[in-house]
Amino acid sequence: MTASKTLRDVIGLDNTLPRLADTTLVLIDFQNTYRSGVMALDGAEEALAAGARLLAAARAAGIPVVHVADAGYDLTSELGAISPEVAPAEGEPVVVKQVPNAFHGTGLEKTLRDLGAGTDLVLAGFMTHMCVQFTAQGAFNLGFRPTVVAEATATRSLAAPDGTLVPAATLQTASLTTIADVFGPVAATVGDLAP
Repeated sequence: MTASKTLRDVIGLDNTLPRLADTTLVLIDFQNTYRSGVMALDGAEEALAAGARLLAAARAAGIPVVHVADAGYDLTSELGAISPEVAPAEGEPVVVKQVPNAFHGTGLEKTLRDLGAGTDLVLAGFMTHMCVQFTAQGAFNLGFRPTVVAEATATRSLAAPDGTLVPAATLQTASLTTIADVFGPVAATVGDLAP
């Protein structure tokens, strides 16, 4: 079996990874609720560490950073708070969302425009199969070019409609493959984005 061409290849979209210095970083739902308990994600700590490295690189490059938080959790509680490793610095906006696509019903697009964001966005966060994927789709639909950093994302195992288990690693791969098929390039690691 051979792999099909991606939709990006078929329609001639650029798959070159951007330079981090030419992007805006959007960190999605890096909230404590995904680190333990019922919503714990496989690989959450490793993804969070990668997210912290990505955030440090973005700050060092002087690019805009936007944080997104899910309003489904009490943002004033320890569980709902953005994890301290990637907590917003003074002046970094936080956009609160109600649904997986962080652009839907929020001021994210306006925030990005006000920050002078160009077309290239870098996305990372939780959960890959849900909010990261749907925010990448939302960005693509609005004319942005999102790049997702794979090592700075994580998801969890779920039951398939037929009741079989879909391991987190399989769901992670499928989600990143969906993103790379049309919505934007996927960088395997933070280091793949030249400063």
